[in-house]
Amino acid sequence: MEGVDHLADERNKAEFDVEVMKIVWAGSRHAFEVSDRIARLVASDPVFEKSNRARLSRKELFKSTLRKCAHAFKRIIELRLTEEEAGRLRHFIDQPAYVDLHWGMFVPAIKGQGTEEQQKKWLSLANKMQIIGCYAQTELGHGSNVQGLETTATFDPKTDEFVIHTPTQTASKWWPGGLGKVSTHAVVYARLITNGKDYGIHGFIVQLRSLEDHSPLPNITVGDIGTKMGNGAYNSMDNGFLMFDHVRIPRDQMLMRLSKVTRDGKYVPSDVPKQLVYGTMVYVRQAIVADASIALSRAVCIATRYSAVRRQFGAHNGGIETQVIDYKTQQNRLFPLLASAYAFRFVGEWLKWLYTDVTERLAASDFATLPEAHACTAGLKSLTTTATADAIEECRKLCGGHGYLWCSGLPELFAVYVPACTYEGDNVVLQLQVARFLMKTVAQLGSGKVPVGTTAYMGRAAHLLQCRSGVQKAEDWLNPDAVLEAFEARALRMAVTCAKNLSKFENQEQGFQELLADLVEAAIAHCQLIVVSKFIAKLEQDIGGKGVKKQLNNLCYIYALYLLHKHLGDFLSTNSITPKQASLANDQLRSLYSQVRPNAVALVDAFNYTDHYLNSVLGRYDGNVYPKLFEEAWKDPLNDSVVPDGYHEYLRPVLKQQLRTARL
Repeated sequence: MEGVDHLADERNKAEFDVEVMKIVWAGSRHAFEVSDRIARLVASDPVFEKSNRARLSRKELFKSTLRKCAHAFKRIIELRLTEEEAGRLRHFIDQPAYVDLHWGMFVPAIKGQGTEEQQKKWLSLANKMQIIGCYAQTELGHGSNVQGLETTATFDPKTDEFVIHTPTQTASKWWPGGLGKVSTHAVVYARLITNGKDYGIHGFIVQLRSLEDHSPLPNITVGDIGTKMGNGAYNSMDNGFLMFDHVRIPRDQMLMRLSKVTRDGKYVPSDVPKQLVYGTMVYVRQAIVADASIALSRAVCIATRYSAVRRQFGAHNGGIETQVIDYKTQQNRLFPLLASAYAFRFVGEWLKWLYTDVTERLAASDFATLPEAHACTAGLKSLTTTATADAIEECRKLCGGHGYLWCSGLPELFAVYVPACTYEGDNVVLQLQVARFLMKTVAQLGSGKVPVGTTAYMGRAAHLLQCRSGVQKAEDWLNPDAVLEAFEARALRMAVTCAKNLSKFENQEQGFQELLADLVEAAIAHCQLIVVSKFIAKLEQDIGGKGVKKQLNNLCYIYALYLLHKHLGDFLSTNSITPKQASLANDQLRSLYSQVRPNAVALVDAFNYTDHYLNSVLGRYDGNVYPKLFEEAWKDPLNDSVVPDGYHEYLRPVLKQQLRTARL
């Protein structure tokens, strides 16, 4: 029935103040109020309608994206939105578009790597969108190995220009969002060659298309790479390819904050340390972690609401069937994902603080924490995106067969999200960067250098290598010290074991190659410890509101004990816990699921997502699922006619046995 809240009984069970939890989730009252206001603004604007995306052709979908972006920019100007509000507006439109790369990569690259003069020139144009930019780094033959890029930028002292060239097919730029059909400019990464010497990869601002008629400039070949996975999803984005045939650009279009080439072709490193480039990387990856919590929470919101609406089995004598969410198997699969959404949200908050801290330190020429921050953001980007992609698919399965329908919101969400596992660093490669940092930290333990930040626990190596968990009963697993010590012991012991095994090889690089799988596991253990520790740290903050702290406490320990159960082999093989203690952890986990059950729907309500943003029949706020599934079914173009097109040509002859047989 329209207007009836089918989930009202679930909401009445809540044992905490949902409005306060909304603020906790948002990060502050101000952030909540901005998000809430902008989300409703987008939901009420017919231009931002998106329920028909799956039924649009690729060309129609792309054109609708252009329309939405233009309308969004118009509204931003009309309403005089702040930078924060404009960012939320683009977020809630919820359609991958060229503006994502313009604001998310092109502008930050110029801010981070351009001189003050270059920033003044290019950012004024970019901020007004008088030029539209993309980030052209990845090539057809090289992604994660940036140092292997083949595109060249050769300085010609006769004309004071760089010659940008694509020497091979594999050197073609491939994948940049916004490149295929929209971008007028790109930050292009190429090998800088001057006076016959290759100085490695540098960034260059290159104009790609005419600002008069949008046609590609001479000697530039550019286009869209084609349809990607899923209906709608990333097919609204013009990911592109790009080739240069000796394209000339002025020397001052090399981004010269970190190094420059003089008029006579001399390569001059800047006084600004090259480590500053990592500041931009930290920014981008912390944003990806924040996005992981959002994507995961959307999937969990849909699966939780539908699990409360859906009833299956359990009826006796014609009675009402059991809500799917009451089955322990459903809780065992769903509630750890709910806990993970909150865990990723809070570690994302911490990463935002870390980025601010690193930026301030870099401005003061303090680079001490940069290696740790770089490793930390790389590892957490990998951990959270992998877990989220897997979790979205699990949420689809938790919704049964209906989860496979496009209108469930889950297939498109998965198709949009899964590229995060490879963009901005392949997830396995990123964990290997973490592993190298860990091996370096372990090697320095005896030197007197004290580990800092997220590796501070390694400073207590002597204790952690010898300690035994003191857990004796299930409730002991609610002690933050007991949980942290188990995770610290596991992470340290795995890292130390890898270091010992590496030392057996005469050639360290060969050893690293042989032990890649073990090193990845050690890096994951370290990153999981970071997330658990930041969730526990969140519990120590002063959080008001009836029952809010208790719910966060339950979610925190569900997350930690779920990881302990999932990676039990690591904990047991490192003797971090005993089999009996593992059994007690499972007992406590079951108890926590029972405590979360009456609060589950309210906990996803705290995400404060509009029905427009969720775009899911199964995840509707009012729970009115089944009539809406029929409504969506009738909208499909196949139902435009009762008798299908092609009936007379192909179906009737089969049914009437009127097919003509061909004579050989």
